[in-house]
Amino acid sequence: MRLRSWTRTITIAVAATGGLALGAPSAAQPPVRTAEDLQHALQRRYELVLDLTADFTQTYEGGVLRATLVERGRVQMKIPGKMRWDYVEPEHKLVVSDGKEMFLYFPDDQQVTVMPVPSGNQAGTPALILAGVGDFVNDFTSALDAVQDAPTDSYVLRLTPSRAEPDFEFLTVVLDAQSLAITRLIAYDLQGGVSTFFFSNLQENLDLPDTPFTFEIPRGTEIIPIAQSAPLQ
Repeated sequence: MRLRSWTRTITIAVAATGGLALGAPSAAQPPVRTAEDLQHALQRRYELVLDLTADFTQTYEGGVLRATLVERGRVQMKIPGKMRWDYVEPEHKLVVSDGKEMFLYFPDDQQVTVMPVPSGNQAGTPALILAGVGDFVNDFTSALDAVQDAPTDSYVLRLTPSRAEPDFEFLTVVLDAQSLAITRLIAYDLQGGVSTFFFSNLQENLDLPDTPFTFEIPRGTEIIPIAQSAPLQ
């Protein structure tokens, strides 16, 4: 049995204050805004998103394995709590949440990890936060931040959980200055690993059906149960 690390798998995706969409390019400097103002605007924007789809590229660096990994795929979300991450490069794998359980499926290995979605407002993972579980205002403190290669017309906001989280230390989001869409999400885990998600080709509020967010375990698949949600970083 080979239990894959969630740390090298996913952490997700973004739709906040507007979604994952990339803003229109602009050379103008954005207006000065406080971290608290951006934090509240992000939450208000996110509450308008019912569902979304987007392409993503995820990079993972560091951590216990001191590895560098680049993965690509497509994400679908239906808020609150439902999501589907289809990884297509460099290997096929699938992460699905139906709002009650999460499944991490490796078809080549015929292996699936199953865990419960945290109840209430405790998202537990960055992926679930982006899927509308939890609250950007009530669950985090905020501060302005900086990241390498951030677009000129963007804001960078650090979000530190108000209570200790087992899966990540803090998050950094890059927001388009005009739409306040999250164009990049960076998650810092407790083992020194950094997951960065870049999003493109966003579409929102498509009235997605529930079908993509259900998962039937194929016959013959090894099932690995986990009592609590694992880090999606």
